[in-house]
Amino acid sequence: MSAATVYLWREDRLEPRDDCDVLPAVIEAADSWLVTDGRVRGLELHRTRFMTSIPRGRYRQVDPGAFWDASMAALPRTGAWFPRVELRTQLLRPQLLLRVREAPELKRSIVLATHTGRDPRTAPRFKGPDLEAMVRLRTRAQARGADEAVQLSPQGHVADGSTTSIAWWRGDALCVPAADIERIDGVTLRSVVALATALGIDVLYESVRPEELDGLEVWALNALHGIRIVTSWIDGPATAEEPGRLADWRARLDALRHPLPPAGA
Repeated sequence: MSAATVYLWREDRLEPRDDCDVLPAVIEAADSWLVTDGRVRGLELHRTRFMTSIPRGRYRQVDPGAFWDASMAALPRTGAWFPRVELRTQLLRPQLLLRVREAPELKRSIVLATHTGRDPRTAPRFKGPDLEAMVRLRTRAQARGADEAVQLSPQGHVADGSTTSIAWWRGDALCVPAADIERIDGVTLRSVVALATALGIDVLYESVRPEELDGLEVWALNALHGIRIVTSWIDGPATAEEPGRLADWRARLDALRHPLPPAGA
């Protein structure tokens, strides 16, 4: 398989297609995850998020369940991959696509920068419609020397990273943005919260401004890198790191990996 292969769902099967597509298309729903030697973390959560992101009132004619099953069967069982499934509209017609992409180098740390302009998100609780806008935010943050942009709520509270969920530690308590702050339902963050709950660790839901995180350990989480520790926040708080905590939690998260479904299932 090449470094990146695109499949279009057509007549109940996946067909390879040319990725050099110049026609405009609008992504309605998308999801992605890391596959390492045929093992993946939180796959059922990714499936549920993708299915519930599809605006069913407008796309009754698509069959995302059959598409999902065929996509899982098509994924490589060796190597490191970062596939993405998409529902998009092109020329007023819905399309289901699978992109099988090689995984980039994985990192343990990250530098953040706060986005201070207009909130470009149109569907902040759904993954897909704002992908291009979030990539633009990340590109602007990279021009400032960061890896990732942080989007704030209208009240100035930490909401989401451009491709990550944000969490922090207040002593021995894990903290995440409050439920009324609009953000993507991050699968990796949800997994970490579930682990913390199982371990009897307090989970606090907070509304905080970036400066209120000064001196705290801050994490950025997503399906590709898992947990990354924030080592710097440009024009933001000075973050900290408790020795050993990141390694322990990355190991706990890795233990949640399970094999992909059998190709014939």
